[in-house]
Parts: sequence; C-alpha cells; structure tokens
Amino acid sequence: MDEKSLLHEKHPSTPREGERDIEIEGMEEREPEGSHAPPPLPPPLYTLPPTRLCSEDILFVIDADVEAKAEMKNSGPRGKPITRLDSIKQAVLLFVHSKLTINPDHRFALASLTQSPAWVCYLTNLFIVAANEGKRCQAESRIFRVILFYCRSSTPPQYKWALGQKNFTLDVIYLHDKPGPENCPQRVYDALVDALDQVSEYDGYIFESGQGLSRTLFRQTCVLLSHPQQRCGQDDIDIPKPLARKSVAAEAGEVQ
Repeated sequence: MDEKSLLHEKHPSTPREGERDIEIEGMEEREPEGSHAPPPLPPPLYTLPPTRLCSEDILFVIDADVEAKAEMKNSGPRGKPITRLDSIKQAVLLFVHSKLTINPDHRFALASLTQSPAWVCYLTNLFIVAANEGKRCQAESRIFRVILFYCRSSTPPQYKWALGQKNFTLDVIYLHDKPGPENCPQRVYDALVDALDQVSEYDGYIFESGQGLSRTLFRQTCVLLSHPQQRCGQDDIDIPKPLARKSVAAEAGEVQ
C-alpha cells in the first residue's frame, strides 16, 4: 500500500457542501425511543377573574330593648353581673379593632333598636336606610353591611321589601331565652333568616345563642370578620374548630 493510500484511510473524505446540513437537521428531529410528548391539559372547570376587594362601611344595629339587659351566665370583675348589652359592646369593640387591623380603610357607624313602634317590630325603616347607604357605597366602590344584634325572644321582626332589590349585606347575631309559654325564639329566628335571604346582596350569616355565654358571642362575632366578597355559604363554614378535649380512648389509640 503506497503512501497516498494510507493518508486516504486516516483522513476520510469530507462530505460535499449541503450533505452535512441535511445530516445534522435529521439528528435534531429524531426523538429518543420510548419518549412521548405530554398530553395537553384539559380546560379549567371554571375561571376566577381577578377582582378588587372593596372597603366596607359597616353599620352596627344593637337591640336596646329590656331583654338586652338580661344577665349573662358569666360575670365580670369582682363578680359584677354582665348583661347582653355589655357583652355586645365588648364584641363590637373586638370586631372594630380586628377589622381595622386587617384594613384601616373600613368605616363604622352605630344605631339602636328602641321602644319606637317603627323599629320594634318592623325592620323596613332599617332596610330603607341601608339601601340608601348601599347606593352611596356603590358609587364610591365600597360595600355597605349591616350587623344586627337582636335580643327579643317573643317578638318576630316584620318588614316589607321589594324582591330583587339587594345592594347591602345583612348579618345577624340573635341572643335569646329558652323556649317557653311566652317565648318563641324559633319563630323569631325563622323571620330573621327570611329577612336575610330577601335583602342580603352577598352571603349573609346568622348566628343564634340561648346559652348566655359571652365567649359564644365573641366567637360568632369573629366569624363575621370575613369579607362578604370572599365568603362561602354558611353551611360550608368549618370554623371555629371545636376545642373539646379528646377522649382518653382516642388519645390512647394515637399513642399506640
């Protein structure tokens, strides 16, 4: 074998121009064996467009009737009795302080239900005021909410309201006595639920308690801190969590 042959074997011939480009492009297009492209994701079941949470104007309406002066089971410093009205005042202060911590742009007002015939049994005047304030808040890109503390065990509220007119949110906390010959808390509660369904723009919450415990009132008030635009239905609420101690048997099972 001559010198020219050896040189030819050590240095193979260079491919013609254009052949190398075709070969490289073919290598890039080839996929490794067994590989598959992931399937496309299914479309979402629903979409949640971004929205701005509006600041709230909140009106506390406190029932100042005789029944609001009923004593709670717990007592204050030095054994001083605490009335429902005292507990409601503490709950309002707790709510306002916590709400302003969340957003200092919230605003608050206070009203009361007294012996006036226009306010004792009928909530129509209250709803008219709330509707007018609701229109003002809508013009300012705010939300108007009424939180009603009701304490009458034998006087179901009455009202007249146009169906479909909803521009404010209504929440209710109902403190009542136990059922008796002169008390009908179930009828009162049902009337409050009906009013809430008729007038509330967003999901309104209603809580009731006949236990006479301030801590129950405070717990319910804290749930009302939730913003109406972020709420789920009341039936889906799983807060606050129960604080009852676990049974000895359950604790023993966890240890095992």
